[in-house]
Amino acid sequence: MSLSTTLDTLLNQATASGKIPGVIATVADGSGVIYEGASGARSLGQPAPMTIDTVAWYASMTKAVTGAAAMQLVERGKLSLDAPAGKVCPELANPQVLEGFDDAGNPRLRPARGNVTLRNLLTHSAGFSYEIWNPVAAQELESRGIDNILSGTQATLNRPLLHDPDTVWDYGPGIDWAGRMVEEVSGQRLGDFMRDNLFKPLGMDSTGFRLTPEQRQRLAGMHARLPEGNLVPYPFEVDQNAPLDMGGHALYGTLPDYLRFTRMIMGGGQLDGVRVLEARTVADMAQNQMGELNVTPLPAAGPYSNPVDFHPGVNCKWGLSFLINMGKTAQGRSAGSLSWAGLSNCYFWIDPTAQVTGALMTQILPFYDGPVVDLLHQFESSIYQSRR
Repeated sequence: MSLSTTLDTLLNQATASGKIPGVIATVADGSGVIYEGASGARSLGQPAPMTIDTVAWYASMTKAVTGAAAMQLVERGKLSLDAPAGKVCPELANPQVLEGFDDAGNPRLRPARGNVTLRNLLTHSAGFSYEIWNPVAAQELESRGIDNILSGTQATLNRPLLHDPDTVWDYGPGIDWAGRMVEEVSGQRLGDFMRDNLFKPLGMDSTGFRLTPEQRQRLAGMHARLPEGNLVPYPFEVDQNAPLDMGGHALYGTLPDYLRFTRMIMGGGQLDGVRVLEARTVADMAQNQMGELNVTPLPAAGPYSNPVDFHPGVNCKWGLSFLINMGKTAQGRSAGSLSWAGLSNCYFWIDPTAQVTGALMTQILPFYDGPVVDLLHQFESSIYQSRR
């Protein structure tokens, strides 16, 4: 059986069973795209089928793209990985650490020990924490009447640290701040900078922070899996009029577009003869940039996320906006591969050693959904088995 037939069967079985409404998946090796497939419906109860050109919410797959934009400006001498980030964004100049709350419920703060830098913003070691997974961060925002990270406002970014810089890995809005640094030194909105320096050069024609009328015609709907396991439509859309282009989570696009980005990374900064990053920059992005710190599993988080442990038993580090598995994974991914995912249950990986990159996209909450993760593991395992 050919690889394409095997992968088509996996996707079709997942949607025919009703476990997943619709799914898109694609794979490339060093020579180009070797598989594209889609199955099911864009939205439950609607006739439009899921197709390879369906537009969907990238969610935190946005982060790697923002990291690449920031590294372009490092190359140009506009940003520094290790200078105090407060020199670019004054709001970060005197970081404060949350120590708790007083009897009235007001935050108790102290000066941070150390500076926030672009390097630790890109590695989730700056000390910030997402309120989705951290109830203390949620309590702090609530105590000040500030909306959560999905609001896309400067106010939601202006939050205290929960740890001193470079002391722990904690998943948070650091890369949103990296996007703000890109804006400050480029003089452009983040989406405009990405369009000019990444999307247009790479041919990512259907990716951006703002949905066009044409993209909306191809947009997949969001779904929620209820505790009993069934799926229901879940009306959700990132605010199209948000004040900020949130570099941590707000891009929309197609999966073939995203694969062009991952192929560029696998190609050492170039794709189809177009170079957008220097090879040595990409090599640095793919190395451990957090020293002795380790990536830790994420806990369950109410309606947003199931418990998350991407590679049980495998030590993981963080590069310049990528998760790095330091050992070989159960599915066959090589040690030193790069990956991450999005809250909407979309996933990608880049294996420079095996020269294979893949991505799989659904639009389902909560994150790390069991049926989607099972499909992802079967999908990836099938690819590596075919390459033996």
